[in-house]
Amino acid sequence: MARKLNTMTVQRSERLTDHMVRVYLGGPGFDELELSDDTDMYVKLIFGDPTPASGRPTLRTYTVRAVDHEKREIALDFVVHGDTGLAGPWAQSVQPGEQIQFLGPGGGYRPNPEAGWHLLACDEAGLPAVAAALAGMPADAQGLAFIEVAGPADELPLEVPAGIDVAWIHRGVSSDELTDENAGDNAPLVAAVRAAPWRDGEPQVFIHGEAGAVMHNLRKYIRKDRGVPAASASISGYWRRGRTEEGFREWKADLREAEAVAGTAL
Repeated sequence: MARKLNTMTVQRSERLTDHMVRVYLGGPGFDELELSDDTDMYVKLIFGDPTPASGRPTLRTYTVRAVDHEKREIALDFVVHGDTGLAGPWAQSVQPGEQIQFLGPGGGYRPNPEAGWHLLACDEAGLPAVAAALAGMPADAQGLAFIEVAGPADELPLEVPAGIDVAWIHRGVSSDELTDENAGDNAPLVAAVRAAPWRDGEPQVFIHGEAGAVMHNLRKYIRKDRGVPAASASISGYWRRGRTEEGFREWKADLREAEAVAGTAL
């Protein structure tokens, strides 16, 4: 089913850290949103005119960090690195009153209150979804959450159930400065998740971040080594180092095709 086209108005923005900006969207368009209880609700922001090659506009995917029904607003968090990229610079410079179109929201994950325990892991790109998931858990939820960021200044306040242990992992560089020494299989997030004690019972898993770390390493660890079934594991890359979102989508399509041919799709 095609996702609905929406138009909303920028209400305000705020700098959360050196590498993250939050933009609030509201106005009459709020009443047109088809919201769900999914904590990974995402929208595909539409930037610019259709590209000459595809005849389609440029899309960038962002998680809905929060919904405020009283103010009739949604909040989107953007990882920013100066003038690098498309959506980040937009978030840093956009002014109240400007409008933005997007497709969605879509989604598919929400914390299961019946889960034995929860395992969540992410980098900055996945942080809005993990933060929303933690805030949406029941008070008696149990589990672990690992969040990889550049350093202490990039940590954000979170609403966390008492039974969820949160570990902030500092890689020492911003996500646009990743190298082979601290990304992919060598990402600190990978080492932290693999080293964590595995609890009794079947967990519900939510792991999203850089694809080299998530899809080439942690997905195999969770699905094969730990035996977590697909129905209890939402594991996917939100971005890939060195690729635009268009290039990342092509890479994911190629990966799915290769896995299907090899019979190893998870």
